[in-house]
Amino acid sequence: MKLKSIILFIVIAVGIVFAGVDLLKFSGRASGGNIIINWQTASETNLRQFVVERRTVSGAFMEIGTVQPQADKNYEFVDQTAFKTYDQLYVYRLKIVDNNGSVSYSAEIRVQNSGVSSVKRTWGSIKALFR
Repeated sequence: MKLKSIILFIVIAVGIVFAGVDLLKFSGRASGGNIIINWQTASETNLRQFVVERRTVSGAFMEIGTVQPQADKNYEFVDQTAFKTYDQLYVYRLKIVDNNGSVSYSAEIRVQNSGVSSVKRTWGSIKALFR
């Protein structure tokens, strides 16, 4: 009986330690001045949320949004703030937060944003001043 309890404890502990996400795909594309980030998971264990992070090539990552777990395991995040900067190349990653507070990160992807007019950038900057 004691051996069964120890084995059960080990199985539960291993499940907690290796809890997380099996990421199948992670991609991004520019569309109409926004950047659309898509990802799909094969399995999710103990997942609290995804945090989408963005940086410029020479900058530091900053959080730009969160996405809650979904039953179908297909996700999309639209970055509507990318046009507010003059950078053309962005780097994205996912911060994966488990229910127990542990954090892991996806691989990084680079997305070229070349379809934004200077008028949209200027208007976005003006609107940002009044938020």
